[in-house]
Amino acid sequence: MREIVFRAKDLYFSYDGKKNALDGASLDLYAGERLAVLGANGAGKSTFFLCLNGVLTPDRGTMLLDGELIGKKERGRLCRRAGIVFQNADDQIIASTVAAEVSFGPMNLRLPEAEVACRVEHALDYMELQPFRARPPHELSGGEKKRVTIADILAMENDILLFDEPGASLDPAGEERLEAVLDRLHADGRTLVISTHDMDFAYRWADRIAVFCAGRVLAAGAPETVFRDTRLMARTHLRPPLLLDVFDRLAARGFVPAGAACPKTPDGLEALLGREK
Repeated sequence: MREIVFRAKDLYFSYDGKKNALDGASLDLYAGERLAVLGANGAGKSTFFLCLNGVLTPDRGTMLLDGELIGKKERGRLCRRAGIVFQNADDQIIASTVAAEVSFGPMNLRLPEAEVACRVEHALDYMELQPFRARPPHELSGGEKKRVTIADILAMENDILLFDEPGASLDPAGEERLEAVLDRLHADGRTLVISTHDMDFAYRWADRIAVFCAGRVLAAGAPETVFRDTRLMARTHLRPPLLLDVFDRLAARGFVPAGAACPKTPDGLEALLGREK
């Protein structure tokens, strides 16, 4: 049985006391999983992340970390376990140099100086940022800034990593590099949660997807299952990933083996079709 590291049950949160940004959201996170969070702008994804990270406190509802109840006084435990990378790197970066930026979090934990230095060096090495350590972050490219923000949370040694639309503003090369970093983080055993509007990426990358709508989680499960729920897709104004759509059209015409699962990549589909020749 998979280990649940975080459980949210019936979370409610309002920024203005009138309209709920979260309206009874419930979701489990499993240790070591890759979870893609989908939904339109305003569906509650970012608010849910901020509650999970401890930045926001739900107005109502229950949160458990490793099976233990998290109240207002325990919010610090969430911050120490779950790190968040914001969509806009400039909203996260505050220091005058890359090294100072990455050291900010560990220093706030009041760690010994040697421990802070060790964490910073590891994070800079991991994200290939050593050549930029003395550079002002505002001089870096969008992709380089994104790597700095990831280094920020690596230095905190969080094991639950939240990414709010990490591919936004990245060019194709930057997206490819980001995905390689995500794969490495997953291989290291971290739990990764990513909000995205890229259905093709979500299908290819995620073990599981969760769909938010109007502050609630309408569905959570295997990508193939959720994306094939046509009523859900219509209700949430999402579209199935192109690869899955093409696969299902080919399967309906008898071009793929009966009972075959849709591959995650175009190369996988090509190989599957090649075996049928």
